[in-house]
Amino acid sequence: MTTHQTSSLLLGLAVIVLLARLLGALARRLHQPAVIGEVLAGIALGPTLFHGAVSDALFPAGVRPLLGALAAVGVAAFMFLVGLEWDAAMIRGSGSLAATVSFSSILLPFGLGTLLALYLMDDYGTGDRTAFMLFMGIAMSITAFPVLARILTDRGMTRSPLGVVALACASIDDVLAWSLLAGVVAVSGAAGPDQWRILLAIPYLLGMLFVVRPLLRRFVERRPALTLTPTVFAAVLVGLLLSAAATEWVGLHYIFGAFLFGVILPRTGGERLRADVHERLGQLSGTLLLPVFFLVAGLQVDLSGLDAGGLGTLGLILLVAVGGKFTGAFAAARLNRMPLRQSAALATLMNTRGLTELIVLNVGLQLGFLGRDLYSLMVVMAVVTTAMAGPLLSWIIGRPAETAVRSGENTAPGHTTDPADTATTTDSANTANTVSSTV
Repeated sequence: MTTHQTSSLLLGLAVIVLLARLLGALARRLHQPAVIGEVLAGIALGPTLFHGAVSDALFPAGVRPLLGALAAVGVAAFMFLVGLEWDAAMIRGSGSLAATVSFSSILLPFGLGTLLALYLMDDYGTGDRTAFMLFMGIAMSITAFPVLARILTDRGMTRSPLGVVALACASIDDVLAWSLLAGVVAVSGAAGPDQWRILLAIPYLLGMLFVVRPLLRRFVERRPALTLTPTVFAAVLVGLLLSAAATEWVGLHYIFGAFLFGVILPRTGGERLRADVHERLGQLSGTLLLPVFFLVAGLQVDLSGLDAGGLGTLGLILLVAVGGKFTGAFAAARLNRMPLRQSAALATLMNTRGLTELIVLNVGLQLGFLGRDLYSLMVVMAVVTTAMAGPLLSWIIGRPAETAVRSGENTAPGHTTDPADTATTTDSANTANTVSSTV
């Protein structure tokens, strides 16, 4: 690196962190998740405003690959933290309701998304028609578990029946969405001439779940007083990076390896260790690395040339994204005899997309599933669907103080109040509080 590149990088990072904190705080004052302000900060520094003059001055061409590398590390760390806090116990306390709502809120927007892709094929399609259609279906099906958890935490709803069900649905949605995306990446030939490596993904997954995970569990059980020393933290980082590198090498994306390593870390006996890892890594990721990712994502968003046709396409995207997700979740909740208002609130929460959607969209852009024009419109959809969740929730079930009372009025079908279920509710609340601190 030259002196000019070094100074440009450091100056750019300072601007990114400062602007992200300021707009994130402003979003909070407007009762929005901080991620909304941070995403808008990235877009504001991109080519949408002033024809890219700001981004060209702050982030010259020689610096952008370095920012991209930092953004990749940030996304890997974030996906690891999501996997770290993913808990199958969330699902058990909600019976069949969570599974039904999750599958319905995935399948309907997925189907509508593929139909929309057919309509947009001539104007926005990429070379691989099948990959384009499947990817659009996935992009319409995303629910952002961390942002949803943040909304519930801010409203004091994480221990309410509605909150527990919403967290369970979002956790199932996460696994389904990542599995679908991994499948699309695998069958699309994105790995190029080394596509044969994708066959190694299955033994890698089995090895992580049935060999590495038991070994880690045994290691933690033998050391009940294990704390996060520099050596232990370094070992966690090495495991995260190696897992991410492995899935990238076999032809999947590094986000899957990072997420998987977080999932396999032991929960029982390692609660303090997990909390310390989340606090230490989450602060660095949330303060520096993720804002860099928002900038890199924003540099690809160009809305300066948006015309009437583009606005029409954006309207269709929002209609499919919001309508498909809301209808699928609402219909499934009502079929499970969930009260009307609670069903509408749950469907609204499932429409939260946030950072998870941005990560998926960037994967699609990197692998050629999306062009920049459609990518820009999809980023707007992610921002709008996330920003509308809080106000709609207030309209449906009241402001946070009122919600805390109302959310306990009706118990969702399938949710029991025996001691085991109470423990599950508490675990879900703790998970939501921990994960939401990242966003």
